[in-house]
Amino acid sequence: MNLRTRQVDLPTGVTVPYVERGSPGGPHLLLLHAVGDSWHSFERVLPHLPETLHVVVPSQRGHGGATAPTSGYATEDFAADVVALMDVLDLPSAVLAGGSSGGLVARRVAIEHPDRVRGLALLGSPAALTGNPTVEAWWEGTVRTLTDPVPEEFVDDVLDACVALPVPDDFLATMRRESLRVPAHVWAGTFRGLLDDDTFDRLGGIGCPTRVVWGGADALLPRRDQDRLVAAIPGATLTVYAEAGHVLYWEEPRRTARDLADLVAVAGRPGRG
Repeated sequence: MNLRTRQVDLPTGVTVPYVERGSPGGPHLLLLHAVGDSWHSFERVLPHLPETLHVVVPSQRGHGGATAPTSGYATEDFAADVVALMDVLDLPSAVLAGGSSGGLVARRVAIEHPDRVRGLALLGSPAALTGNPTVEAWWEGTVRTLTDPVPEEFVDDVLDACVALPVPDDFLATMRRESLRVPAHVWAGTFRGLLDDDTFDRLGGIGCPTRVVWGGADALLPRRDQDRLVAAIPGATLTVYAEAGHVLYWEEPRRTARDLADLVAVAGRPGRG
């Protein structure tokens, strides 16, 4: 797999690493990871995406070796970085795919910068995190008082809740390592920003083709959560990976890549901007 690894200084004040694959002249696909992850979250998906696509996968602020400021972890801060990255890389528009909480960032960009988002994929992504019993228990019991080094037991609990199907041991070890390198203040700031996100009531303003993809064995998000997303976003469709868990793109990377490539094709049809 031919990955190009780079980093870029953004006008939002952070430096972020990113990997790039495929043809720079092809349709642009930008993949956004969840809290506690890094670009490696999509490492299993990348080999299955067509080389004709231009795929960009950043490690977002505070994650994966990116700059970790003391504050600035609301979804609007992450979204501003996404738009800034697109500007710096000269990407006029792209299909955005957000995994888990990364979907809240992707949908904010689609709401606030509709001209920049040709299509939207929400992969195991919540309608909202406020009211989610597992997430609120993590926040109250651990995350809001985290200190460095982040406890291994906390990271292991998060990973265990995310996976239903087997994934390779070396990949899971990579994701564990990436989670443990995220500073405590980034975990806490990002969680707080996700709990405070206000975009659900604005989802009706999304006008691009949208795919909601959910694992039928997701231990964190119930089916009704996904039904709420589909009902709120005009024209959105739901795809269910019946046996997959929360991070379905770790567990079924080939199928995820196929569905993403299909969305890029739909978003590129005449009349789609």
